[in-house]
Amino acid sequence: MLDRRIFLTTVAGLLAAPLVAHAQPAGKVYRIGLLQIQTRERLVPLLKAFEEGLRELGYVEGRDFVREYRFADQQRDRLPALAAELVRLKVDVIVTGTDPGTMAARQATTTIPIVMALGVDPEGAGLIASLRRPGGNVTGLLFAVGPEILGKRMEHLKEVVPGMSRVACFWNPDVPRYAALWEATEEAARRLGVTLLRVEVREPREIEGAFARITRERAQALVVIADPLTLSTARPEIPALAAKNRLPSSYASREAVDAGGLMSYGTSMPDLFRRAAGYVDKILKGAKPGDLPVEQPTKFDLVINLKTAKALGLTIPPTLLMRADQVIE
Repeated sequence: MLDRRIFLTTVAGLLAAPLVAHAQPAGKVYRIGLLQIQTRERLVPLLKAFEEGLRELGYVEGRDFVREYRFADQQRDRLPALAAELVRLKVDVIVTGTDPGTMAARQATTTIPIVMALGVDPEGAGLIASLRRPGGNVTGLLFAVGPEILGKRMEHLKEVVPGMSRVACFWNPDVPRYAALWEATEEAARRLGVTLLRVEVREPREIEGAFARITRERAQALVVIADPLTLSTARPEIPALAAKNRLPSSYASREAVDAGGLMSYGTSMPDLFRRAAGYVDKILKGAKPGDLPVEQPTKFDLVINLKTAKALGLTIPPTLLMRADQVIE
C-alpha cells in the first residue's frame, strides 16, 4: 500500500511539473525595441506579422518580452531622437524597416543588435560589411530585388498595355546599388522594345513634379522602384497620383496595390517582418548579429487590382490573372 502511494505521488509530481514550470517561467524579460519611419496605423499588418512570428517561436508578451515601439510618423528627422530613446531604455534588440531607420539606429548604438526587416542597400549605406557576414551590430532581411524582377514587372505591364513603348521609372539616385541595377533594367526594357524614361525622385515634395514630367513626356505606364521613399513615406501618394493621371503602374509591394495601384510583383512585407522575428530569437539566444547572414528575397507574389484596371479601361489577360497570387476585386 505504501509503495502504491509513493508511485501515485511520484507520477502526479511528474505530470504537474511541466505545468508549473510553464505557468511560472523563470528568466529574463527582454525589451524588444522597434523603430519605424511610418505611422503605427499604416504598419498594423507588419506589426501583427512580427508579433505572430514571435508567438510561433514560443514568446509570450509580458512573460518573455515587453514592447518598446517608436514611430516617426513619416518625419525622417525624428528618427535619431527616437533611436536615442530606445538606447536609453537599454532594449535588447532594435527592429527597423527601411534603411533610414536602420541608419538612425546604427548611429545611436554600435552595441545593441539591430534587425532590419526591409533592407534596401545596407552595403552601400555602410550598415554592413557584406550580406554573408555583416560584421557589426546590423543584420536582417533585404526587400530590394534584382533586375530580373524589374524585367518581370515590365513584362506584366506589356501584357496589360500591349502597345506600350514608353515607360516611366521612378528612380532614387541616392541609393548606390541602383547604378548597376539601372543598366540591367535598360537591357530588359530593350528586350521588350520599350524606352525607359528615368524620373529621379528623392523627396516627397518632388513627386507631383515627377508626375507632371511623366504626363508631359507621354509615358504610357509607370514602374516604381522600391526604395525608402516609395516603401514608406510616399507609399499611398504615388498610387493616388498614378490613378489621377490614368497611368497603369507597377510596384514592388502589394501595399501599393491595396492603395489603388494596378499591380505589384515583389516580396511580401508582412512575411519579411514575420521572418525578422527569427533573427530576434537567434540574437536573444546569444547569436551575434555580425555572424548572421542577411537574407535575400526568394519568394515573389503577383497582385492585381481589377477595380483599378476597370477604372483605367484596361482588360487583364486571363493568362496573367491565372498567374496572379492574389486578385483584388
